Amino acid sequence: MSKVCIINVVGLTPRLLPYAPRIQSLGPHRTWQPPIPAVTCSVQATLLTGTPPSQHGIVANGWYDRSTAEVRFWQQSNHLIEAPKLYEGIETAKMFWWFNQHAPVRWSCTPKPHYGSDGSKVFDIIDATECDLVPRLGPFPFFSFWGPRAGLPATQWIAKASALVMERNQPDLTMVYLPHLDYDFQRYPNPSMDRVREVDACAGEVIDAAQRIGAIPIVISEYGIVPVKQSVSIQRELRRHGYLAIRKGPFGEMLIPGDSRAFAVVDHQVAHIYVQKESDRQAVRDLLLRVDGVMDVVPPEELDLQHPRSGDWIALAKPDAWFNYYYWLNDSDAPDFARTVDIHRKPGYDPAELFMTSSMRAMARVMQKKLGFRYRMDVIPLDASKVGGSHGLRNSPEDSPLIIGPDAPEDMLRFKDYVRSLI
Repeated sequence: MSKVCIINVVGLTPRLLPYAPRIQSLGPHRTWQPPIPAVTCSVQATLLTGTPPSQHGIVANGWYDRSTAEVRFWQQSNHLIEAPKLYEGIETAKMFWWFNQHAPVRWSCTPKPHYGSDGSKVFDIIDATECDLVPRLGPFPFFSFWGPRAGLPATQWIAKASALVMERNQPDLTMVYLPHLDYDFQRYPNPSMDRVREVDACAGEVIDAAQRIGAIPIVISEYGIVPVKQSVSIQRELRRHGYLAIRKGPFGEMLIPGDSRAFAVVDHQVAHIYVQKESDRQAVRDLLLRVDGVMDVVPPEELDLQHPRSGDWIALAKPDAWFNYYYWLNDSDAPDFARTVDIHRKPGYDPAELFMTSSMRAMARVMQKKLGFRYRMDVIPLDASKVGGSHGLRNSPEDSPLIIGPDAPEDMLRFKDYVRSLI
């Protein structure tokens, strides 16, 4: 029986490998095709189950729940994955991979804030590693995990924590998520290759720990991030043609999905289009096909996405475009959460959360908080044109995800069986 350590270096592609010598030293790589959408939750569920989204049900990072008439993003329950998972029956440490809550693993660690009744939020992690990570390493740098300050400290902390957990607990399977390339590669069309060198050093720390306990290190990635120069507002196009239901209120306009004839749940370069009436479906497709930046609008079964959570149509952006979630027509009507980092309330993915309107404004808001005043951290710009990179589609081999490991499979759907065979 062998031990295995899976290191998920998000956004790593063959084009970037020359700047990651430690990872590259593990051996030759193979590229593979991700499911569509090629986004975090869908790809991780495919890796964990060896099945496509039509079977495991994770059709995007978020989707519309028809029973509650709500759009929900970034849910963490392991129960949402509707297929057997890779680690079932294996003594596993799961470090920051998604769907970590309630997962049938021996050890785990995942971010999870505390929420007060007054709307306050205290950042924290769920540490189920038996290693006292915060006393040993200091608080998890939550603000560098996502938001305008997202950067290296979070990935460094995860790497150190993973190395500590491996050496103390010696799991049969360790799963490590290193998100560093997700930030500047979405911020800028031409990010510095220093970011690749930085994540390579973090991966090296995990590789060293794996080798010290006799585990086989395997490096994988979920998708490749490509430069984009166009942001597409398909939600606004649907609104202009009378498909959206909107409620005006004291905190801005709110989208009411349950009353909308048709609306989109956007996620990077892919959008699920939910249409209430069969009689509207073709008209909605014809409308979206005329929108500049839309490459195609297809039925979900064409992409192996047919599932009760999926939209009635799947819109695909052109390779140099991506979909924003904006549904208001004037910024003065934007909901209050639009100018904040609020990954759970926004009815779509918002990479503008990686930017900040003003550091002075942010400092003023922090001062209000410290003085005990009511405040809103309204520092996120409503300018989708700032975003320089995206993902979700399938790319050329040089910009595709990869795997490095002994006799690695060419098909992502074989990854689950591959890892279990090594163990």
